[in-house]
Amino acid sequence: MLVRRQDLPRHPARAQAPSVPVNPLRETLLQAVSPLLPGFAVEVADEIDSTNSELMRRARAGDTAPVLLAALSQTAGRGRLGRSWASAPGDSLTFSLGLPLAPRDWSGLSLVVGLSLAESLHPRIRLKWPNDLWLDGRKLAGILIETASFPPQSARYAVVGIGINLRRPDADGLSTPPAGLEELLPGLTAAAALARVAPPLVASVKAFESAGFEPFRPAFEARDALRGLRLRLSDGTEGTGAGVSQDGGLLVHTATGPACITSSEVSVRPAS
Repeated sequence: MLVRRQDLPRHPARAQAPSVPVNPLRETLLQAVSPLLPGFAVEVADEIDSTNSELMRRARAGDTAPVLLAALSQTAGRGRLGRSWASAPGDSLTFSLGLPLAPRDWSGLSLVVGLSLAESLHPRIRLKWPNDLWLDGRKLAGILIETASFPPQSARYAVVGIGINLRRPDADGLSTPPAGLEELLPGLTAAAALARVAPPLVASVKAFESAGFEPFRPAFEARDALRGLRLRLSDGTEGTGAGVSQDGGLLVHTATGPACITSSEVSVRPAS
């Protein structure tokens, strides 16, 4: 649940990484994260098609070292269900965290990622199952998790992609205008936002690997944006949000009884 998986053959070649100048942000992140992820690297690209796509390309070439890849601009960013996410410099924070992971159960990983981001940014940010951050009922950020396997290794390579609106995007074609972090934290730059969210994110992902979703469940439910709302699922089913299960499934009270939604391909939205 909540991760997009693909099995990839192991390849001995290492993808060429872009050169990254030493700067205070990079050094700060390295010092904070390296104790959790030995060999961790931080890279920043001026422009890239997609940070997730780049790390998955590297994984196909055999490069599965832990890395954080941020981009000032994405030309073909990807969101859930194939949606696009383009970004211009200064408008958003877009980055991907890639690392080998071997949890007992992958269920709930995107909820843990969203919770970590929300706790690092602002108390008013809420969480919309399974992978969005909301501000006052408007989308503020999205998460896309992809994994690749390399048999016979037990660990998979996980790529955690994150896009956070710093400025409010245009609402063309959208029924509800998106939100921007500037509404809560005026003047916060992409670099400053990354410094706030990255170290706690790595710590949360590693804690999830050890203990699963259950320890994070109370904190997630305290920020659950769907609990108590009348919901409509993509198959037409309607019900009332009732929190999340121990493994991160969405609980919904429907006319035919309680349901637990576990598929990341189900669209959930408040009913009119």
